[in-house]
Order: sequence, then structure tokens, then C-alpha cells
Amino acid sequence: MKHLVAPSILAANYANLQADFEMLNASDADWVHVDIMDGRFVPNISFGMSIVKVMKELSQLPLDVHLMIVEPEKYIEQFRDAGAEVITVHYEACPHLHRTLQQIKATGAKAGVALNPHTPVWMLENVLEELDLVCLMSVNPGFGGQKFIYNTLPKVRQLKKMIIERNLNTLIEIDGGVGLQNAEKLLQAGANVLVAGSSVFKSANPSETIQRMKRIGRDTLMV
Repeated sequence: MKHLVAPSILAANYANLQADFEMLNASDADWVHVDIMDGRFVPNISFGMSIVKVMKELSQLPLDVHLMIVEPEKYIEQFRDAGAEVITVHYEACPHLHRTLQQIKATGAKAGVALNPHTPVWMLENVLEELDLVCLMSVNPGFGGQKFIYNTLPKVRQLKKMIIERNLNTLIEIDGGVGLQNAEKLLQAGANVLVAGSSVFKSANPSETIQRMKRIGRDTLMV
């Protein structure tokens, strides 16, 4: 299958979001990744539901909403109503993860779980069948522009093996420090969705960078 590219709006120009969304709409991007931070689960604060609603109005692409917050179950319906088409919660923030995934699916959104760098993928063994997506954090969550943690690669391979053994279609998304320098290795390991923030929006030509990331590795992918 072809991989997806999901530019992270966290790295965009907040003073002119409309221009950045126009660029994304005209690009080869597949999704727009939206990081929601509460200043508690991670040491940063980003967007709320009202901003996501504005993004939905500006975007022709699906919004991939990543809830880096405590008690995400309190806000799932609101983010779905605001326009989220994929909703990802953190394993580390959900004591009743199965229930939370069912809650996401009940809204009609795709359900995802994110794992912090220190969390092993086998922790998802009992919920993998419930997941549309697993987001592997390849930096410590909270801030953009961090360096990629290369221990993510064996985690991707291990998770891919689990998915294949269960004959599932669960997508593997990589979030953090992703760019043209490591995209092919991630795809070869089994990744399906590349989240790219600074590597896209801080490049000289963001649309071209997205195009290059979309085309990379087409002849060498495992899937």
C-alpha cells in the first residue's frame, strides 16, 4: 500500500494559517496532523476545539487529531464535532483504554493509540484488534523540532510483526523528527503514515518537501 504523509500543523505559521492550509490542500499531503496539548500530560499548550473547528473549515484533508492530554475521554465527542476524522489518545493517559477506544469508534472517527518512546509495543497486545492506527512517538512529546529517536525503528518492526500475525490492517504512524533523512528507513521497517512538522514547514519549499516525502521509497517498501 502507498504510505500517507501527514504534515503537522504545530509547525505552521499561526499568523497565517489560511495560507498554510491552502498550500496543504494543493499538495500531495494525505492528512493534516493536529497535536492537542494541555500543559499537563505534556509540558506545552496548543489548540482547543474552537481552533480545530476553524482548521476543519480551512482544510480539504482529513484532520488527524492527536490528544496529548489527560482524561481524553472527556473531550472525544467535542473534537469529533469540531472535525476530527482520526482521534488518537495516549496509552499512558488512559487507564480504561478499551472503553476509550470504543468511545472514539462510537463517534464514527478512526481510533488510534499513541505510545511514548519508553512504552513497549507489546503493551497493545490486548487492544490491537480495536485499533485503526498506532502512533509511535519518535521524540518525547510536547515540542516540535526535536531529534529523531532511532530506537523507534525496532519498535516499528516489532509492531508490524504483531499486526501481520493477527492479519490486521492497523496503520503505523510515526510522529517526531521525521524527515527526508529517515523516511525511507521508517517505511522499510513497516511504517504507513509519516507525520512531518518542522521538516515540511521550515523547508524552503514545503509543497516540494511533501511531494518528495510522498514519493520516497516507492520501490523498496515492505508493504
